[in-house]
Amino acid sequence: MIEKLELLLHLARERHFGRAAQSAGVTQPTLSSAVKSLEDQFGVLLVERGSRFQGFTPEGQRILTWARQLSGDARAMRQEIEALRRNLSGELRVGVIPTALPIMTRLTLPFRERCRDVRLRITSMASVEILATLDNLEIDVGISYLDSEPLGRFKGMHLYEERYALLTAPDGPFADRDSVGWLEAGSLPLCQLSSDMQNRRLIERHLRDAGANPTCTLESNSMLILYAHVRTGEWASIIPVCFAEEMARPGRLRAIPIVEPTITHSIGLILPNRETHTPNVSKFLRVAERVFARADELHPA
Repeated sequence: MIEKLELLLHLARERHFGRAAQSAGVTQPTLSSAVKSLEDQFGVLLVERGSRFQGFTPEGQRILTWARQLSGDARAMRQEIEALRRNLSGELRVGVIPTALPIMTRLTLPFRERCRDVRLRITSMASVEILATLDNLEIDVGISYLDSEPLGRFKGMHLYEERYALLTAPDGPFADRDSVGWLEAGSLPLCQLSSDMQNRRLIERHLRDAGANPTCTLESNSMLILYAHVRTGEWASIIPVCFAEEMARPGRLRAIPIVEPTITHSIGLILPNRETHTPNVSKFLRVAERVFARADELHPA
């Protein structure tokens, strides 16, 4: 049954029988037969019938929830048994919000020291995408905000507090200051992450709470694009301190802490809310716990 449920998960991800069969490495008749077999076994329709895929029935949606849980548990069991036979191997897939990317080497380097045979796949994602891909078992763990949107059936493990800085050119506004306020930062022409990013929505909210009417004249889903445009001197950007200080090279840019008030948000690991995880995920959790053992540890110089 697990194999049939996993085929159903491919259909949920692709929402098209042909593409789902291709991603699963089976023929379309094999996929259709697996769905029909599950429907016969449970005595309910799982998929809305039509000339094209039209979605899942309410019963199908409920079966999908169980399929994700059972498939995840089966994967954890297989990896754990494999780990008993030899060293950890396979792949660990991590979805990360763009603003947390600079901290990844703090996790990947010690993880690699302990798990040389595990491949790491790190993908930059919006926070809502992380939850969706975790739900569909397309990634193993996420790194995202813990305190700004509901985690649903997932659980979080705090890593560090995200703080904010104004990134500006060396001769730009406020470049001679040791700190700025949110209202002051909001008075500048800004380039920011695109509005589908949680970071952008949080910053916009904090600016308006401070009484600013922010003017964002350039947006992108790439932090490198923001960096390149701040370097021109035509824009400034409000970004997390860990990223701002990575970009603020001597003589190029300045990262000025934003205070009045100092605002933080919790960043952490997001995981399926289950008792057991795959050995690779469990090892990654233990590495993260050691690296971020203190809440104030992430203060890059």
